[in-house]
Amino acid sequence: MEIRGRAWKYGDNINTDVLFPGKYTYTARGREEIAGHALEDLDPSFAANVRAGDLIVGGRNFGCGSSREQAATCLVYNGVGAVIAESFARIFYRNAINNGLLAIVCPEAARAIRAGETVAVDVDQRAIACEAGRFVFPALSATVQEILQAGGLVEQVKRRLASAASDA
Repeated sequence: MEIRGRAWKYGDNINTDVLFPGKYTYTARGREEIAGHALEDLDPSFAANVRAGDLIVGGRNFGCGSSREQAATCLVYNGVGAVIAESFARIFYRNAINNGLLAIVCPEAARAIRAGETVAVDVDQRAIACEAGRFVFPALSATVQEILQAGGLVEQVKRRLASAASDA
């Protein structure tokens, strides 16, 4: 599988309140409204201009802060193909995977990618291609791959339950 899109590059310690402002946590309803608030305090042009398949590139500790699921879902709802970072806060990483958003730890690529350039991620080959070159990222576990292929943890569980029911 290949993901190809424009890079939206941000720095270190991009926290969940920047990804999805806390003031909307309990008031924003529905995919469109949640998507519309993505990164609004950091990059007001993001939600209006992001295209399906675009990639977020971050520095160290991407997604730090509170356990706000909307920090991942707002990116999913905007069609973001993947997030590439030097490192992730664990809670954001898990929320991303649970919501079907590919989160890739690849410090070399995260540093090399420039904002606005086209980036290609070959998930099967575990490679990121950008203007600066090709970078290999660590293999995803079989469990993470299964969750991502299902479109998130809830969908994975539904598939497993449906499979178990049909086997019974």
